[in-house]
Amino acid sequence: MTDAAQADLLKALYDETLVGNRPRVLELTQQGLEIGMSPDSLLFEALIPSLEEVGARFERGDFFVPEMLIAGKAMSAALDLLRPLLADTGAETVGTFVMGTVKGDVHDIGKNLVNIMLEGAGFHVIDLGVQVAPEKFVAAIEEHKPDIVGMSAFLTTTMPMFKANINALEKAGLRDSVIVMVGGAPVTQEYADAVGADGYAPDAATTVRRAKDLIEHRRAVAV
Repeated sequence: MTDAAQADLLKALYDETLVGNRPRVLELTQQGLEIGMSPDSLLFEALIPSLEEVGARFERGDFFVPEMLIAGKAMSAALDLLRPLLADTGAETVGTFVMGTVKGDVHDIGKNLVNIMLEGAGFHVIDLGVQVAPEKFVAAIEEHKPDIVGMSAFLTTTMPMFKANINALEKAGLRDSVIVMVGGAPVTQEYADAVGADGYAPDAATTVRRAKDLIEHRRAVAV
């Protein structure tokens, strides 16, 4: 296939991801692989830039949560195809992110959207689901040794679990080994600071940027 045809395919993949056309995104991804395009190029030259544009439009107020979810689902379909191939090529991940909705809370739309955005940005995401007790966060950190643990709460009544979880990490001697990020509809920067979290983000797009910044900062300090 000519370079021009490949460029057209990447442009189409970018555009269809942007509007969340899941069947077409799958079809174009499959097509790209069949003609010998690398999983890396499909991911880094079409899918990720498209999802970054979705995030930018959300921040500007041009897109809302439904558009983000639709685009995210379209991209996750392509990721399902690409993930095993990317693993084979040894594509480097940005970092490992353990994510869960805190105990007492069953809301997961925001968390799932963040997971898709993180995966799209090159993170290895381990989703613990909802109603995650402090001991489950501790066990996951011991097992996976992530760079970041993300805790989500949608209800004001479950926000105190952030502090309970951080206390559990301290008790297990793990607090210093992991970056703690918190988020969810009622959460604020002030609240995140009060419970001793390292980072907070108001939405999925900001979470990705903040997570990258926190990892880069930690690695720079460790050098």
